[in-house]
Amino acid sequence: MSQKRKGLVALVGRPNVGKSTLFNRLVGKRLAVVSEVAGTTRDRLYADAEWIGTVFTVVDTGGIELLEGWHTEPLSEDSDRYLEAIRLQAQIAIQDADVIVQVVDGRAGLTAADREVANILRQSKKPLLVAANKLDDIISKKNDAFEFYELALGEVYPLSALHGRGTGDLLDEVVAHLPEYNEEDDKRDEDIIQVAILGKPNAGKSTLFNRLIGQERVIVSPIAGTTRDAIDTDLTWHGQKFTLIDTAGIRRRGKIDPGVEKYSVLRALRALRRADIGLLLIDAVEGITAQDQHIAGMMKDESAGMIVLVNKWDAIDKDSYTMQTFTEHLRRELNFLPYVPILFISAKTGQRTAKIFETAVEVNEARYRRISTGELNRFLREVLGKTPPPTRKGQPVKIFYVTQVTVAPPTFVFFVNKPSLIHFTYERFLENQLREYYTFPGTPIRIFLRGREEEDKKK
Repeated sequence: MSQKRKGLVALVGRPNVGKSTLFNRLVGKRLAVVSEVAGTTRDRLYADAEWIGTVFTVVDTGGIELLEGWHTEPLSEDSDRYLEAIRLQAQIAIQDADVIVQVVDGRAGLTAADREVANILRQSKKPLLVAANKLDDIISKKNDAFEFYELALGEVYPLSALHGRGTGDLLDEVVAHLPEYNEEDDKRDEDIIQVAILGKPNAGKSTLFNRLIGQERVIVSPIAGTTRDAIDTDLTWHGQKFTLIDTAGIRRRGKIDPGVEKYSVLRALRALRRADIGLLLIDAVEGITAQDQHIAGMMKDESAGMIVLVNKWDAIDKDSYTMQTFTEHLRRELNFLPYVPILFISAKTGQRTAKIFETAVEVNEARYRRISTGELNRFLREVLGKTPPPTRKGQPVKIFYVTQVTVAPPTFVFFVNKPSLIHFTYERFLENQLREYYTFPGTPIRIFLRGREEEDKKK
């Protein structure tokens, strides 16, 4: 069954009700930090989940974001700061999610904080569900979930996220309420290049955005985190149409302040998912950071084309070796992206910014490049003649032929006698050879191995 993407599901609720555990259960991975200490999850996490052929993104809102030092203070449920954090979390979920699941603690029972969340959610027009968590024995303790009907959000689903009991019923209802899938949503106009500007706060994204569109559309501020939402602008460069997407900055893990800025991370991800190319802006003065690497990894995971822009180059003291030294350092720190072009720019003065559009066109052409099966197999014969795959476990490895199955990103299928015999290092070698023979600047390429037995069964 083909997978269909249908939207965003947010898990909302007061701290320590098990949102992170439920998140891990739904996405099938231990991605969220799970702890008995309230407020442990400091970063909003998102990941794809799949249920009966439907793919959707689940967001763990991470509990109520407590201000620094709150964990040392006992807070009553009527604390103004506590309720303010609850309101913020619920309001952001209303804005961004297609379906909202309020998670409550079935063992602890209904609390004033649960009611506060429900009061805000009830004002939205989004589908609302209640997951009564921590009911390990659902049958005998189902009555414990009845009191949550007082929230007036509709059906209550008793479950145990820890053991996976009852989650199927919840997922059935989630999928039923997701927006109808529209194939047009997955189609992009290849004549228009969608470009997203990404980077940590205060790297100069808004200044670059204004420079590229030629007008002061975005407020430029030295205060990190000014930009909250993604903003689209259409423009034309030398006859080529672009849609430029300016996004909110992404802070380092654990450094995202409580407030709207934290939740703009998700909007940056959404912007990247509808972009053809991501511009990763790096502050030349600060140098590449772990967060820059994190964003770069996110861009690679989303299979977007990519250009690295080293901004504020005008503020650097330089000699004839500075650019080469910086480039070598970047290549080491981003060693998982050796194919990405690097441009040294100044959004403030306009230095080399005209080169961005030219490079974006080259990257986009690489993303949509197609190579005929005949040409690919001439390439394969030459590669195998020089460097055949090594035998594994005493068994010979045979690669019969290769074909390209799709673009954006370019995807190749190698037909072999047994995929498990191909070591990942040889897969990497094949990718490097493809890049050497056919340039793919700035775009990831995908390689899949298909066994002869698998192909015979398919036929």
